[in-house]
Amino acid sequence: MRSRLLGKTGLWVSEIGFGTWGIGGNVDGAIAYGPTDDRESKLALRRAFELGVTFYDTADFYGSGHSERLIGEALGDVRTKVVIASKVGLLDASGAQDFSVKHIRQSIENSLRRLRTDCVDLYQLHNPSMEALDRDDRILSTMVSLQTEGKIRAFGISLRSPADGVKAITEFGANSIQVNFSLADQRALENGLLALCEERGVGVIVRTPLCFGFLTGQYSEMNGFDPYDHRQRWSSEQVKLWSKASKQFLSAVSNCATQSDAQMALRFCLSHAGVSTVIPGMLTQEQVEENVLASELGLLGDTDLLSITKIYQENIFFVG
Repeated sequence: MRSRLLGKTGLWVSEIGFGTWGIGGNVDGAIAYGPTDDRESKLALRRAFELGVTFYDTADFYGSGHSERLIGEALGDVRTKVVIASKVGLLDASGAQDFSVKHIRQSIENSLRRLRTDCVDLYQLHNPSMEALDRDDRILSTMVSLQTEGKIRAFGISLRSPADGVKAITEFGANSIQVNFSLADQRALENGLLALCEERGVGVIVRTPLCFGFLTGQYSEMNGFDPYDHRQRWSSEQVKLWSKASKQFLSAVSNCATQSDAQMALRFCLSHAGVSTVIPGMLTQEQVEENVLASELGLLGDTDLLSITKIYQENIFFVG
């Protein structure tokens, strides 16, 4: 497993990280990817560590803190060998948020307890609006204070959308951002965000690199989703567009038979210099083993990247 520096945070992270929204399950009615098996989740976390994954991304919102608890239980004995990122501010699936000083300070203490640690390596504001950061400078100053106090090593911003990225960096000094980026969502490339991050030395954590599972090639428009799976809320038109995306891109890449759909999708993200790590959601040991191999397979070539860009530009991947 290769590692990369997460911008100016000083944190070294594995190219393939572990996105843990899914393992939070549906505790207290939480919406993610449906019910999960805690035993299997902890085996997946441990298998990831065995295969060189050092970066684990979570949030107090995931399963109402359950994701953090599982990380604490599964990785507590190797805490010094992993980088743990968590988030604060998102309250529920409706999008309610709280970035008050009181809430941030209360939340970090709760996260530290669940994670069984005395310091979170990277603490991220969970999808704040740029307007909120404009209105209240105490939000960022509180994060600075937590860093000074030793409760966190670094802080960053998990973006609502790639459109917020430039302002997060140029006006609010973010040293680390988390952003949607995939074969089917190249907005962070189109608007120059990845190039800006590379130029400014800003760490980039790529979320949804598999486009909510659709770039694995294992879902079709005929799939039904669990009531606690957020994908069941999407329109049939959006599901149809994403369910066929994987084959569109895989057909344009050389040696496609030597890699899985998921591995190619992850390699695409890692082939952009501004990217520090990608965090596919993983629920099982088998998914971990498949995804981790993407790092060993290396970067895509320039010809493949040009073909991918052409397909993206000539097709529609979002319902208007």
